[in-house]
Amino acid sequence: MLFDDTYKEIKNKTSGIYRERGSKFISHAFRIYSEDEAKLKLNEIKKSEPSANHYCYAYVLHPDKSNYRMNDDGEPQSTAGKQIFKQIQKFQLTNILIVVIRYFGGTKLGIPGLIRSYSTATLLALEDAKIIIKNIEEKYQVNFKYTEMNKVMKIMKEHGLQILKKEFTSNCKLIFLVPKNKSAIILKKIKENHKLTISYL
Repeated sequence: MLFDDTYKEIKNKTSGIYRERGSKFISHAFRIYSEDEAKLKLNEIKKSEPSANHYCYAYVLHPDKSNYRMNDDGEPQSTAGKQIFKQIQKFQLTNILIVVIRYFGGTKLGIPGLIRSYSTATLLALEDAKIIIKNIEEKYQVNFKYTEMNKVMKIMKEHGLQILKKEFTSNCKLIFLVPKNKSAIILKKIKENHKLTISYL
C-alpha cells in the first residue's frame, strides 16, 4: 500500500516547441495507462513526423510511479530521456508519456545544449497541461449472507463506493473500490457487523 492518498495526471494531450541554433524540438505529452499504450503513441508520432532525427521519450505508470522508462534514441546518454523524466518528476506526475522529437538544424549543441533543449521542450508541454488530482483507491471484497444485503448496499450508497463485481446468491460477494483516505472508516463500519467478512485484494 502507498503512503500518499492521491496522485497527479494530466487531463489533456499537450505539445510544446523549442528551438535552439537551428534544431527544433517538439514535445508531446499523453495520458497513458500501460506500456502498450506508450508504444502505440510513440509509433503514431513516428508516423506523423517521419523525417525527425530523434524520438526521445520517458514514461511513468501507476499511482505509485513504480513503472517508468526513459530513452535517448541515439542522443548522448542522459541528455534526452533522463531530462524528460526529471520534468515529469518535478511535476509529480504519473500515467504519462512525453515524446520529444528533434529535427537537427546542422549545428551540434553539445551536452549542456541538449540537456537544456530536451528539458525546456518538456517543460513547455507540461506548463500547458491541465493537471488533475486523483484519489488512490484500494480494492476490497466483502462476503455476506443474503439476509445482510440491505446493510451492505446501504454502506456502499452512503459512501459513494464503486462496485466492480457482485454475486448475489445465498452466499454473496461484492468487490469494490475505496478511496485510500476513506478506507479506515469503511473498514470500521463493515467490521462492526460481525456477519460480514472483508478482505483486501
